[in-house]
Amino acid sequence: MKFDTLGLSAPICQAVAAAGYTAPTPVQERVIPEALEGRDLMVSSQTGSGKTAAFMLPALQLLTETHPAHGRGPRVLVLVPTRELSMQVTKAAETYGRAQRVRTVSVVGGMPYPAQNRLLQAGMDILVATPGRLLDQMQSGRIDLARLQMLVLDEADRMLDMGFKDDLEAIVARMPAARQTLLFSATLDGNIARLAGALLRDPERIEIDSHRTKHENIAQRLHFADDLGHKNRLLDHLLRDAAVNQAIVFTATKRSADDVALDLHSKGFAVAALHGDMNQGARTRTLQALQRGRLRVLVATDVAARGIDVHGISHVINYDLPRQAEDYVHRIGRTGRAGRNGTAISLVNAREHAQVRTIERFTAQPIPVEVVEGLEPKVRHFAKPSGPSRRAPGKSRGRPQGRSFRSGR
Repeated sequence: MKFDTLGLSAPICQAVAAAGYTAPTPVQERVIPEALEGRDLMVSSQTGSGKTAAFMLPALQLLTETHPAHGRGPRVLVLVPTRELSMQVTKAAETYGRAQRVRTVSVVGGMPYPAQNRLLQAGMDILVATPGRLLDQMQSGRIDLARLQMLVLDEADRMLDMGFKDDLEAIVARMPAARQTLLFSATLDGNIARLAGALLRDPERIEIDSHRTKHENIAQRLHFADDLGHKNRLLDHLLRDAAVNQAIVFTATKRSADDVALDLHSKGFAVAALHGDMNQGARTRTLQALQRGRLRVLVATDVAARGIDVHGISHVINYDLPRQAEDYVHRIGRTGRAGRNGTAISLVNAREHAQVRTIERFTAQPIPVEVVEGLEPKVRHFAKPSGPSRRAPGKSRGRPQGRSFRSGR
């Protein structure tokens, strides 16, 4: 199937082709025709599946038609949980809409108000925003949603997890009732189903894949670490592998991200940290350096688990395991994107056995355990090393293969 068979205009198809995409992904095949029909949609798809284009291309198609009312307010609003995801969506709008005279504005926390206010005053077709800052600007009278025709809730589950439910309800209350709403989420049950019931009209439910879909193109493994020093030595060893093109190292806290980045910098790595305490300018510069290949390693908190799409990322390393199993799926989804292969490695200490089992139950996949020659754990763990070991040249360990952490053997 080709993009030009989905009902998109020729200029949009040409922009997609210029961006290097020749055939739609499964989520794009399902979502784009339904969205072009004007249906409300609830969509669940795996991270890295191409969902940004799945809603952005129909949004751009909508903008090929003239709106009956003049004004400066947006015709399309995309709500996202993080600044990083806002940057990704804004870039997609600019890339696919390059043949159209489409004005896209991003409104997120951390951006100076004067600069943001000037952008809003000039008017827009597409507005990409985080809920808190958008509501703030609406209450200040700088954003009018009277012309809105399409609302997109991207990673709605994450917005609920971050406590944006009340903000979402307040924003939606100021929108025209006659609008199209597209909701994207990792899961469509529980709180998301209740949110959809309040915001969507007779939605079509589309589930392409889920957290249980095997990441067949991502090789997953874990290494046991006795203590912080052992973990740092393992990290240094893993990052010196020639197979690592670019890597994201995930930490649990902002301070840990800074500390690990500083330690790696002292060892000669091209590295930077990324976390929520950095201002928007610093975060943007860091991501641009990663995209341009100037950074080999990004050490980040979960602000980078969603919304970062850099093709050069070959490895994801969980220096600290995530608190939520769902975040593990989003973290490892930063590699192996667009059909590429990737590697996801977790460094696990003795207190994290239960977290690993939770992740394995959530994904319905065992995570193989491996050892590094010369960096074997001394502390007794619940599982024996089970995957093929990383060996020093010319040495063999004769370890058993094929078992996993979950086997407990």
